[in-house]
Amino acid sequence: MGMATAVEPQFHVLAVDDSLIDRKLIERLLKTSSYQVTTVDSGSKALEFLGFQDEDEESCPNHPSVSPTAQGEEEKVSISPMKKEAEVNLIITDYCMPKMTGYDLLKKIKECSYLRNIPVVIMSSEYDKSRINRCMEEGAKEFFLKPVKLSDVNKLKPHIMKAKYGNHHPETLSELTAESRKEEKQKQEAEAHEMPELKPLQPSNNKRKNIDDAISPDSMRPRYNSLTVV
Repeated sequence: MGMATAVEPQFHVLAVDDSLIDRKLIERLLKTSSYQVTTVDSGSKALEFLGFQDEDEESCPNHPSVSPTAQGEEEKVSISPMKKEAEVNLIITDYCMPKMTGYDLLKKIKECSYLRNIPVVIMSSEYDKSRINRCMEEGAKEFFLKPVKLSDVNKLKPHIMKAKYGNHHPETLSELTAESRKEEKQKQEAEAHEMPELKPLQPSNNKRKNIDDAISPDSMRPRYNSLTVV
């Protein structure tokens, strides 16, 4: 009988972007990293998928959400919000979207009791420091500049693991520790590069010669050049 091998769980990421090209890009990157991916083109559709209802935001009802189809018909999502929370492990959203921005979506998620623990990552094609700070203060885990790269996607898993298992999961601890060690090493290398190399001090030959002359026997011998012999 062969030994059973542990199967790594496939985490589910909800990607939100009004740009079709950007949605396809992030979907491809996430699938390359073995994530299950659901994409929507607006913040309102993301909230509907999560089971969030605007008419009762405070209680965040547990009944299924309803989202319109392309033909204008209604298609029921038969997954309750509590179950959705377990399925959606991370949300990555564009910042600039019509009607509801990524920041607005972030705020609504963090205000809802059964959604607030889902990690949220913001993407933007513009580097705006105040925008980045605002999102991070509201609870975003990362802020990626577009186009998103595979190296950015590699930063997602530690946030998912921490949200799902806390700091007690061995993989979470090892990945976070490895990341902190890497950052510390880069910091030390940068400091070493900036700091000029200090050469050991060498004794001056002239100074040594002056000292030797001062203590030589000839220098200690009395001189009689000015005396006249009688």
